[in-house]
Amino acid sequence: MKMDDFVLVSVDDHLVEPPDLFDGHIPAKYKDDVPKLITREDGTNAWVFEGQEATNVGLNAVAGRPPDEYGAEPTKLSEIRDGCYKIDERIRDMNANGVAASLNFPSFPQFTGQYFARAKDKDLGLAVLKAYNDWHLDEWCGAHPGRMIPLALPPIWDPQLMADEVRRVAKKGCHAVTFSENPEKLGYPSLHSDHWDPFWQACNDENTVVCLHIGSSSSVVITSLDAPVDTMITLQPMSIVQCAADIIWSPLLRKFPDLTIALSEGGIGWIPYFLERIDRVYTMHRHWTHQDFKGRLPSEVFLERIVTCFIDDRFGIESRNKLNLDMVTWECDYPHSDSTWPLAPESLANYLQGVPDSDINKITHENALRLFSFDMFSHIPKEQLTVGALRAQATDVDLGFRSSERLRKSGTETVSVLDLAKSLPA
Repeated sequence: MKMDDFVLVSVDDHLVEPPDLFDGHIPAKYKDDVPKLITREDGTNAWVFEGQEATNVGLNAVAGRPPDEYGAEPTKLSEIRDGCYKIDERIRDMNANGVAASLNFPSFPQFTGQYFARAKDKDLGLAVLKAYNDWHLDEWCGAHPGRMIPLALPPIWDPQLMADEVRRVAKKGCHAVTFSENPEKLGYPSLHSDHWDPFWQACNDENTVVCLHIGSSSSVVITSLDAPVDTMITLQPMSIVQCAADIIWSPLLRKFPDLTIALSEGGIGWIPYFLERIDRVYTMHRHWTHQDFKGRLPSEVFLERIVTCFIDDRFGIESRNKLNLDMVTWECDYPHSDSTWPLAPESLANYLQGVPDSDINKITHENALRLFSFDMFSHIPKEQLTVGALRAQATDVDLGFRSSERLRKSGTETVSVLDLAKSLPA
């Protein structure tokens, strides 16, 4: 297949929230209490909610930034690309990258809405979270039908409220929710607990994919306190294997037979060995650990139920015969530092050479559209959503580097994993 004929759907991108996101979505009695974007003395922006500050870390929005200006320092809207927080400009950046549709994770609320969960007034926290979801569905996704896959935040402090919100947004066409890869690290019961059962049941019933993104436990991989940040960046995607092991050995998949879970930004190259390992553990140890997959192997259950997601993974593609190709999806990760924007098609084409067209279609868009219940082609004909067709609409998009005067003057310093960990809220 020629690169210009690819249809690309990314199941993992990110947005930076605009300052007016709560306008028109919050009940009147809470309008003065919503999170507000402020400018601090150093010129950076921060969201403030009940006294909590949340900044946008620089690595979250480096699209268009010179690589030598990447870093973990806070930033401000005026220093980042408009496509990070303006939906019309995001669509133009997607067109320039040949990306037809995109699922976007949040920034300041954190991956699973921890920022709102820390509200002292839980009624206010719920109102703000629902307002956020309505903004995301109605404005961010609704502005360009067929281009944005909706994703909801859950009120993680109450599993029944989580279930209610899953059902509420499903009625609005949202069949994806973000949750934590390890909720115990956030101070909640683990994935092995039945605490979350109302939430899992709602997702099971509503055909809602639970997206577990790397870093959604508000932690990064720290091997030693003085390790360079390169260590964390190397290990972070593969660290999702810990979540995969929790899921497969918990009762979750057996208890909720229609539940689908996505390992967002976890890559796929590590999976063949993981499958081999869990089958060996089951065969050798199940008689005393009392695991029971009812005549099946754990690898079969994993391949059937877990959505796997990759950005750039040549080895994973070469090992695709060990995977379930109906559950493999692609990610762009715009505007994060691992993103392949604006050359995602070229990156993919480099290692999809020789792959059958039917497999390419599954990986690039068919699986994503099916799994996330997203009917893109009912809004826009397929021939208008190819890489070639989209890029033809974006010849005026500026793809040059945009340098930050403030960052350039500050100079560069070696960053350690501890530096990055300190920038993450609890």
